[in-house]
Amino acid sequence: MSATACSRPAREEAGAVDQRWPLERVLFALAGSMTLLSAALAVLISPWFLLLTAFVGVNQWLYVIFGACPASLILRRLFSLRSVLYPRREADS
Repeated sequence: MSATACSRPAREEAGAVDQRWPLERVLFALAGSMTLLSAALAVLISPWFLLLTAFVGVNQWLYVIFGACPASLILRRLFSLRSVLYPRREADS
């Protein structure tokens, strides 16, 4: 059993469980959705829609390198999502 599984019931009993997804999970879902949409549009309409896939990939690398990308900045401001990977940066801003 992992350490996360052991600590989860204690947090649930304390009422400290946040029901929202962390920022990284939302970004991953958004990137996957945009990539699938881009592939479908490229097949059905025009191969130029593959540029959307390239744009998604560039944004993913921006997040990996700098800890932020345009989508992450928007999601943080609009939905107050918190990062699991970069918690210290959120405390500073």
